[in-house]
Amino acid sequence: MSSTANDVLFRPFSLKSLNLDNRIVMAPMTRSMSPGGIPGPANAAYYKRRAEGGVGLILSEGTVIDRPASRNDPNIPFFHGEAALAGWKGVIDAVHDAGGKMAPQIWHTGATMTPSGWEPDAPVESPSGLLAPGKPRGKAMSEEDIADTVAAFAKAAADAQRLGFDTVEIHGAHGYLIDEFFWPGTNERTDRYGGPTIAERSRFAAEVVAAIRAAVGPDFPVILRLSQWKQQDYTTRVAVNPTEMEEWLSPLVSAGADILHCSQRRFWEPEFPEIDGENGLNFAGWAKKITGVPTISVGSVGLSGEFFGAFAGQGSEVSPLDKLVERMERDEFDLIAVGRALLTDPQWVRKVKAGDFDHLLGFEPASLAELA
Repeated sequence: MSSTANDVLFRPFSLKSLNLDNRIVMAPMTRSMSPGGIPGPANAAYYKRRAEGGVGLILSEGTVIDRPASRNDPNIPFFHGEAALAGWKGVIDAVHDAGGKMAPQIWHTGATMTPSGWEPDAPVESPSGLLAPGKPRGKAMSEEDIADTVAAFAKAAADAQRLGFDTVEIHGAHGYLIDEFFWPGTNERTDRYGGPTIAERSRFAAEVVAAIRAAVGPDFPVILRLSQWKQQDYTTRVAVNPTEMEEWLSPLVSAGADILHCSQRRFWEPEFPEIDGENGLNFAGWAKKITGVPTISVGSVGLSGEFFGAFAGQGSEVSPLDKLVERMERDEFDLIAVGRALLTDPQWVRKVKAGDFDHLLGFEPASLAELA
């Protein structure tokens, strides 16, 4: 592929106050390298290198809101408290110094666990005290807990805006807290935050989005990350057809979400092949078609293997970008997030822009162990 052929990746993108030089996003990737929850100079340098490498928009690793048990690992960064926010101020200043744009991804891990088995000091919280269907863990949230959590998300977003971030992303995917409300397998509530339909189970997320919108005003873009799959069950789906997807997504857009970040394991896979075939719209494509808002796609971009292999110590070789360019040329989605390729190769974007494909690096598992 020539540099001219991939020009579609380097079109500018603008929405409200956000102006990007290209369509390439650094995907949020948990690093667990903020001792005591405080990001420091190494974290700032890590993100700055990707800005220097030409990434259009950097999404931070998940960084947690001010709740007693909002993280499931002791080295996940906070997005609250004077020390942590000072650390994030250093990160965004470094990114801006390199000409980059960035959003923090604000997060609550819900009832999920990590392989280390680390436990927070407070009981974990989730919609119904369930890690997965039939697997109790922690406590079911009271309505007071829910209200405090909504307020904590809004406070984190307001702090992001105050610190100078260019936008903010809400983590509503992958079986974490917000997603546990969407999923009937972990939301058995009988109050207004539960119910048999996805529209009913979207109430909590819609309240989070609306509170954030009120906190940051009308011009600060709000991104919401969503997924069908959960880490608790890779095959489950929240919406099994476009009608259910509309019932799921429309209240979130109405509440104030400007961009939907649609996570899937392989970006080229169709969401509803029974409707539009094996080359049909992917998750981000359907989300854009249904809601009309811009979307971000993601999933094994530029690599031969999917990300689950990375956790088993598997590397991935470089893969062509033809399928990506084809989908972006037809405006199926607006932005594309790149994860593991940018971990090993901070210059990935510049190489792609120059057509220097011979020098692209595949993913090396050792990259997970360092902030290089």
